[in-house]
Amino acid sequence: MADVRTPISPRVSVLMPTFRQAPFLPRAAQSLLAQSLTEWELIVVDDGSPDETAKAVEPYLADPRITLHRLERNVGLGAALNHALSHARAPLVAYLPSDDVYYRDHLEDLAAALGAHPGATLAYSGVRHHYNRTAAGRVDGEPLQLVQVMHRRTGERWLERDELTTDDLDRMYWGRLAAHGTAVSTGRVTCEWVNHPHQRHKIMREPEGGINTYRAYYGAREPLRFQSTVGHLTDEPLRFRPYRERPPTPPAPDGLKILLVGELAYNPERVLALTERGHRLYGLWMDRPHWYNWVGPLPFGHVQDIPRENWRAAVREIKPDVIYGLLNWQAVPFAHHVLTENPGVPFVWHFKEGPFICLERGTWRELVELYARADGRIYCSPEMRDWFGTLAPELATGRPTLVLDGDLPKRESVRGERSPKLSDRDGELHTVVPGRPIGLHSETVADLAAQGIHLHFYGEYTHGQWREWIERTRSLAGRFLHLHPNVSQEDWVREFSRYDAGWLHFFRSGNGGELRRSNWDDLNIPARMATLAAAGLPMLQGDNTGHAVATQTLARELDLGYFFRDMGDLGAQLQDRERLHRLGEHVWAIRDEFTFDHHVGRLIAFFREVIGQRPTRAEATLHLPG
Repeated sequence: MADVRTPISPRVSVLMPTFRQAPFLPRAAQSLLAQSLTEWELIVVDDGSPDETAKAVEPYLADPRITLHRLERNVGLGAALNHALSHARAPLVAYLPSDDVYYRDHLEDLAAALGAHPGATLAYSGVRHHYNRTAAGRVDGEPLQLVQVMHRRTGERWLERDELTTDDLDRMYWGRLAAHGTAVSTGRVTCEWVNHPHQRHKIMREPEGGINTYRAYYGAREPLRFQSTVGHLTDEPLRFRPYRERPPTPPAPDGLKILLVGELAYNPERVLALTERGHRLYGLWMDRPHWYNWVGPLPFGHVQDIPRENWRAAVREIKPDVIYGLLNWQAVPFAHHVLTENPGVPFVWHFKEGPFICLERGTWRELVELYARADGRIYCSPEMRDWFGTLAPELATGRPTLVLDGDLPKRESVRGERSPKLSDRDGELHTVVPGRPIGLHSETVADLAAQGIHLHFYGEYTHGQWREWIERTRSLAGRFLHLHPNVSQEDWVREFSRYDAGWLHFFRSGNGGELRRSNWDDLNIPARMATLAAAGLPMLQGDNTGHAVATQTLARELDLGYFFRDMGDLGAQLQDRERLHRLGEHVWAIRDEFTFDHHVGRLIAFFREVIGQRPTRAEATLHLPG
């Protein structure tokens, strides 16, 4: 056996990329030290960890086989592995992520498999996963994991973050090795892919993870081209380049300094409408957002981030005129924290969705206190405002109030020319659902097909969630169901204007006009309203006359579309092509009302009202039990 205290020419270079995993790292290192094959080198690449990773590695650096490379900031898995590859000396390469574990004969088995198969470039072992399950090769639904693999050195490089950020290891590297030879299995389970909440693939995959979860966790500063194995492609460099490269608007003499707190949801670039009027924006963002909770560093720029650590000192230095807390249920705990620790700045709370989720998630107290203690309150619909007013007297009186949908797109992102209608080509009626087909059960779509009406369903990620629905609906509706990939905002007008009408959520209200009976369907203004309005589409929803329903109120007020009892009723109404065309032209004419820019003046006036009233207003306290 070789003397492990003496530098050797290693048989295997083991690459250990690590980020924020100091508690895991000793376990992984110990499993390597216990290997039956001892002619290895370990190259640890600390990818800008903010924890005590260097301290966790330090005891092992006395072994001359182990080296540590500390990167200044996080550059992503691919770049970290390429850095390690550039320092590797052995003809064989293996991987030991710092949260995974080798069993004693792991390296020996993999090296033997490659030695026995000269035509093979890659060898893989079986793997233990989820504590007590095993797989002879790939874990079901996953690529081969780093910990399973050993391969011969080639000139191939890992795909890096500036090319594409993905959890698909086949796309990142394994697929490139296929051109150099075959893959061979050892046939033995000799390692463990350790299951825990902060695994990279979990951080990346929607719905709990996603692009913004990844951005927040890894501190990614640059715009990302991002696609997880379960989601659609998000190309931030392409989508946001016009905003990012635009020169900043000089501050207006009376411009406000606005501190955004929380997250920005689906249409984050809307806030640039504030900067275009000479107001300055700062960002203080929630930790661990979901994929649609946009947080900084924002890929379009023009918003100055302040750190969560010691944020109160930063706020005192900036001296913002107003704190604008927003938007969805995930941000409630952090917005509440800022409200509680607020060093005297007027605070506005703007809530989009959803109060019932806060009840379920145990953040109800924080949500109610946000509205009760905020200096200004913004609600997404009149029904939402009035519903909150039923909860406690403090929520019904005494503070400036505004009704404004919290997630409207920016005007530039929904410009474009309309496309010819599909119905002009084939004479049939075509409707679209941009997102989940809520309320459109398979039998409902079959009834729609019986009226000769097509349904076009968008979003490949959503398709994955609705697989069984798709299969059953296809069996019932046949050629009248169509599936399409996701469409970015810039293509909403071109793509969706091809259809005759678009679906809002289809449901039957049961509140009878009593707000306390309302559920989220009744109170919500779904994001797709703005999507359909951008394309000039009449909107379809069930007739809920006699009930308090936000979409019904708005659609009747603005004459946006159709209300119907069933699919037969809808089919009969849509046969009036002249009315259908007239409604479409009307929606097209007023579509600007569904952009954030249209309402910026109202929002700024509201901020000024709040700022003007706060110094003279006595603090109110909401008394809750417990």
